[in-house]
Amino acid sequence: MQENIKGLYAAFKAKDARFDGRFFVGISSTGIYCRPVCKARQPKAENCTFFRTAAAAEQAGYRPCLLCRPELAPGTSVTDATADLVYRAARMLERNCGSGQSLREIAERLGCTDRHLRRIFTAEYHVSPVQYLQTCRLLLAKNLLTDTDLSVLEVAMAAGFGSLRRFNDLFKKHYQLVPTALRKRQAEAKSHNGEITLALGYRPPYAWDKILKFLAGRAITGIEVVNNDEYLRTVKLQNAEGQQFCGWVRVGHRPAENTLSVTVSESLLPVLPEVLARIKNLFDLYCEPEAVYETLQVMNTLQPGLCVLGTRLPGCFNVFEMSVRAVLGQQITVKAASTLAARLVAAYGTQVQTGIGGLTHSFPAPAAILALGENISGHLGKLGIISARANTIYQLARVLADEKNDFGFCGNPEEEMQKLQSIRGIGSWTAQYIAMRAMGWPDAFLPTDAGIKKALPDHTPKELQVLSEAWRPWRSYATVNLWNTL
Repeated sequence: MQENIKGLYAAFKAKDARFDGRFFVGISSTGIYCRPVCKARQPKAENCTFFRTAAAAEQAGYRPCLLCRPELAPGTSVTDATADLVYRAARMLERNCGSGQSLREIAERLGCTDRHLRRIFTAEYHVSPVQYLQTCRLLLAKNLLTDTDLSVLEVAMAAGFGSLRRFNDLFKKHYQLVPTALRKRQAEAKSHNGEITLALGYRPPYAWDKILKFLAGRAITGIEVVNNDEYLRTVKLQNAEGQQFCGWVRVGHRPAENTLSVTVSESLLPVLPEVLARIKNLFDLYCEPEAVYETLQVMNTLQPGLCVLGTRLPGCFNVFEMSVRAVLGQQITVKAASTLAARLVAAYGTQVQTGIGGLTHSFPAPAAILALGENISGHLGKLGIISARANTIYQLARVLADEKNDFGFCGNPEEEMQKLQSIRGIGSWTAQYIAMRAMGWPDAFLPTDAGIKKALPDHTPKELQVLSEAWRPWRSYATVNLWNTL
């Protein structure tokens, strides 16, 4: 990154939030590294070295700033197809930093060898995948030490270190601090009352009201609740050893800090990195809104205010849940689909004790649907789900039960959509909708969608398809902007 030092230093000096998370600044006079929005005293340009990732800064010997807290910096979005594999690998490393999954296993899921992944990852980020993973764990631990009252042992386990000794040694080696030095309160004053709250950063602006309205309109009774300007849901996850963990999460907005507050039940600590990764995906925290708006502002020539700066692409927390919801929503209203999904949850979901009104169940897993057998239409027909939809849901469960298929945000959209469309009952609309929300694909477009046709009633689907070419590669965001006008 050193070839553009003047431009990077200017962005650092301006504290421009658009660049937050896109680079980090190592300061030789203090030995720390900062986010470009850090409000500490501005260092001289000759004392600054610029890094693509926090991991690269740490490998160069810099410690994270305690004021701007690099662990809160938003991640980067993928805009370059050549970097797509590396980008997805980085996301998977963040997501699995607590699971103990090997680099070879991650490479297999991405369809390449671990040797190839190591080579291209190092070329892109200037650190090895193992070094990147280590920094993910250290920064998550730093976040937990700063913002929660968890014991140091609980922090070490939640961040994926495996042992307290290893955690203490690495933390002291990299940060020249013992973990307890970061505590706001003494460990003896522990009072988290069964829950912890962390902050996840984003690049402003963030149209919180719009994404919350979108999620509220599609919330499944028993699983999701939106009230008091917050989003709540149940969680049921399995770790690498096959253990099941149930609990709940609550997400709120802190606009003054450019963060989302994420409160997690203590029961989910063993799968915390997975929970946080899913929250980041659901609320599109990797988005670079200025880059999206630069392309999509042309939409406002069709209708003033059609594209809103800061609009996010709603992702999903549970791929099977969202995919079934998409199938149920074929050719019926959003409200009707929500009713059918709620009936499915009440009949075949797992009860979850949360102590929170409205959060009572987790969504049925693919295995639970497969257990109903070939006569799936007989079971789901009693809920008002027609035979064709029931059979599609059964086949979808069969495909997702195979771990080789990855319709999550680390999947390859083009390949995964082909697999989806091989399922009878899943056409282009459903496949693109799943790719948009589950895989985080930024360039999906649904010209035959009823909402899009209603937002732009003077255009035929063919005309909409032609019109959308000017919106690449952000057509998913264009779609959401159109839906938001309804």
